[in-house]
Amino acid sequence: MSETAHPRDIVLIVDDSPETLGFLTDALEQSGFSVLIATSGQAALNIVDRITPDIILMDAVMPGMDGFDTCRSLKANPGIAQVPVIFMTGLTETEHIVHALESGGVDYLSKPINIDELRARIRVHLANARSAQSARVALDAAGRHLLAVRSTGGIQWSTPQATRLVNAATGRDDGLDTLAGHIATWLGDREKQGSGKDAAFFIQQNGQPVLQLAFLGAIGSDEYLFRLTGVSQTSDDETLRQSFALTVREAQVLLWIAKGKSNRDIGEILGLSARTVNKHLEQIYVKLGVENRASAAVKAANALRREQ
Repeated sequence: MSETAHPRDIVLIVDDSPETLGFLTDALEQSGFSVLIATSGQAALNIVDRITPDIILMDAVMPGMDGFDTCRSLKANPGIAQVPVIFMTGLTETEHIVHALESGGVDYLSKPINIDELRARIRVHLANARSAQSARVALDAAGRHLLAVRSTGGIQWSTPQATRLVNAATGRDDGLDTLAGHIATWLGDREKQGSGKDAAFFIQQNGQPVLQLAFLGAIGSDEYLFRLTGVSQTSDDETLRQSFALTVREAQVLLWIAKGKSNRDIGEILGLSARTVNKHLEQIYVKLGVENRASAAVKAANALRREQ
């Protein structure tokens, strides 16, 4: 009795063999899957630019870009990184199996493919992927500043709140890309030194810390979870607070105004709602004797410059 797939389940088969493609396509379509095919690694990359499959079956040995390189390229794409990849290979030596898993695959099958075994493994990995996705959706809804990375520092996934916080603090639209090297170095040092859970480190911008990353633990064989917190410059905060008789929070808001951040960015960095940021701005304008954020930024910059 064949397994029935979820109506939305899309399987991408990547294989240069027409016979294998035909056999697998027929078998999986009969099980209710929608099937996409690619006869090369580059063709697979082109397809996922337009359509996100639910699972990928990857031939290990192909001319040009082999399955291992293709999988690494897929996993480098944040939109595809969570899609499970099952390798299909006639290579049964341990080193090839390890290579497949290190490339980002979740499983492998030896050729010739047993279709019943393939269906069972697809079902398991689809269920695991959905569970992981459900957990990420729940974290997104809770507004948590969390991200998960591999040991190389590559981003596995990030909640929208964490992405906005990183972009705001670094002043870049691709702020997450700047974290990879720092995280990989910290993880490597942690392994050497045996640092424990709850350890934290800072990401600097222009010589000043702007983000704190707290290590929450491993959540997979090569997946590590971090919580992010925005860091304001304490000395500059204090200068502004004393210069204009501000509260601590007003000084923090004014500091980020001086750095050119929008209200939304400031809210993400300081963990405030947009309404709260606006309330602080109203008080800041009164205390500085200005009418807009541009004037407030100029007065703040002048105060900070006098202290340098």
